[in-house]
Amino acid sequence: MAASRRGIWGWMLFDWAAQPFFTVVTTFIFGPYFVSRMASDPAVGQAAWGYGIAVSGLFIAVLSPVLGSIADQTGRRKPWIGFFAVIKIFSLIMLWFAAPGSGLIVPLMFFSLASIAAEFSIVFNDSMMPRLVAPKDIGRISNMAWGLGYLGGMIVLIFVVAFMAASPQTGKTMLGLAPIFGLDPATGEGDRATAPLSALWYFVFILPMFLFTPDGARGLAAGPAVRVGLAELKSTLSEVRQRPGLFRFLVGRMIYQDGVNALIALGGAFAATMFGWATAEIGIFGIILNVVAIFGCLAASKLDTMLGSKVVVVISLVLLTIATIGIVSTGPGYTLFGLVQLPGADSGGLFGTPAEKAYIGFGLLIGIAFGPVQASSRSYMARSISSDEAGRYFGIYALSGRATSFLAPFLVATVTALSGSPRLGMAMIIFFLLAGLAILLRTPYPAAKISA
Repeated sequence: MAASRRGIWGWMLFDWAAQPFFTVVTTFIFGPYFVSRMASDPAVGQAAWGYGIAVSGLFIAVLSPVLGSIADQTGRRKPWIGFFAVIKIFSLIMLWFAAPGSGLIVPLMFFSLASIAAEFSIVFNDSMMPRLVAPKDIGRISNMAWGLGYLGGMIVLIFVVAFMAASPQTGKTMLGLAPIFGLDPATGEGDRATAPLSALWYFVFILPMFLFTPDGARGLAAGPAVRVGLAELKSTLSEVRQRPGLFRFLVGRMIYQDGVNALIALGGAFAATMFGWATAEIGIFGIILNVVAIFGCLAASKLDTMLGSKVVVVISLVLLTIATIGIVSTGPGYTLFGLVQLPGADSGGLFGTPAEKAYIGFGLLIGIAFGPVQASSRSYMARSISSDEAGRYFGIYALSGRATSFLAPFLVATVTALSGSPRLGMAMIIFFLLAGLAILLRTPYPAAKISA
């Protein structure tokens, strides 16, 4: 039975609550701050950040399916979300202490903990979806929730670049103001404060989900649930191989999501390295991407209903591949590896060089596609399983999104470290997007359509 409108909105607000962590901490503010100001060299910073993402991805890959199977046995998802919310909020608060010169290991540890807790919470939130809405509405609701998340992330990002994060050279924010609360630009306090701000936002806006969204019925106690859940996970891993369409989808998603995760996590830091962008430029770039992402998700919510989730995912992967080729092939005076020359001098303003404008243009493609590729993958999965098996299969789904999620950041970090070229490191992402797309093109829709 479908949930009430209030219950569905409570569920969708989870994405609104969760997204600022990924927007301002992982991608556009704290991540680039870590790379450009905490590390001794940008290449060292990108490598360290990539390794931090890889470590958290490894933990997520190993434990997500286990927790999903256990949650199916306990029945309820909210206690798990609450437990991981505590870890995430505490870890984000601790990132406030990541001042320049304080070392890289401790901030990376707390960032990794926050990432792990965030992803585990998403597993349990996603697994609630098949119980809340009718199958025909899953794609629309999933894309709307993702778009709502980008709106929340954009609002927080605008607030940060307008009132908090200032240039260490000028001491002013994007609006030419002194940072609020006396935040010191010289020690990066405006950039560091994004983590506690994201924690506060998350705490406030997950409350409607806890108050209004119906949870599953209470099942087994924790002890028996662990034993039964682990046994069921073993059978699920065997079972999924007997559902070849579903297995193919999960393998394809495992590969392309690896590339998507790396592109989102490292894109802002890469721009900072390539063009020397400060917080203002990166923040505006993030705002542009989030505005486009909102409209991309709204359009995808309609396309998903009309054409199906697979079509939306395929289109998104093509756009992301073109965009990634574009950004890694753009340099001073040229783009597309020199096939297109970019005449004109630096105008002196924001994004003043032709190369920066080209980068923004390719970034628009990322903004259009990176929401729908994830939202419609989620609805693709939800349409391929029953609500009774949602927990364990969304655990496997999380595994498919994280089983090798350490690999793309690891390759980006390693190639960057060995070559000294962030551009060459980022190029590794293209192979993941293309390989995942090739597998998806041969996958049925819904994925469980073919059975052994």
